[in-house]
Amino acid sequence: MGRAFEYRRAAKEKRWDKMSKIFPKLAKAITYAAKEGGSDPTMNAKLRTAIANAKAQNMPKDNIDAAIKRASGKDGIFSEITYEGKAAYGVLIFIECTTDNPTRTIANIKSYFNKTPNASILTNGSVDFMFARKSVFEFRTQENIADLELALIDYGLEELESIEDEEGSYYIAYGDYKDFGTLNEGFESLQIPILKATLQRIPTSPITLNESQMQEIEKLLDKIEEDDDVQAVYTNIQ
Repeated sequence: MGRAFEYRRAAKEKRWDKMSKIFPKLAKAITYAAKEGGSDPTMNAKLRTAIANAKAQNMPKDNIDAAIKRASGKDGIFSEITYEGKAAYGVLIFIECTTDNPTRTIANIKSYFNKTPNASILTNGSVDFMFARKSVFEFRTQENIADLELALIDYGLEELESIEDEEGSYYIAYGDYKDFGTLNEGFESLQIPILKATLQRIPTSPITLNESQMQEIEKLLDKIEEDDDVQAVYTNIQ
């Protein structure tokens, strides 16, 4: 599986101002999870994962607690919505949103595409089949990775990837999206702290862009990703 595009976006996220970009999205994910499955993390795996993701980004405990509390109020009513689109050079885009105002969200998303040459919103279902849904867990460990890989296979692990960054090595574990809960339980059982846990859409037929094409497409992707209602953006770029 090609991951160059994801690495490039991840590196950019690290440069974002977390208070203005990352934290509101994390808080919204926590509120939605608490609204959907209850405010007790021990009884709500989705909330437990959302909190773990927030902690991995150094989100303050007060912010996390406030996001959980918000689920019991009138402003804690969110819905999850997806949008699909295309851009120049054969780029396909899948967008996941969590919003309390779908009318506002689609108006914003449409405006980003309308202002971009050769880009347009598509009917839902147009590009979804071009992506495989996967459970994705990022983690660091000092354990014997071969033994850990064998143990995680019992919980649904399909692929394990090693990545080098400025802090050393970290790992990305992939499994079928249906095995998200089981894999999460595996990490908890093996006492392996998770840096980030998500359901992602991996392109089944990735494409490669040159540097100038990538810069052009990133202008659209930046606008989409910076929208407060957007939780994740996936493309078929290698």
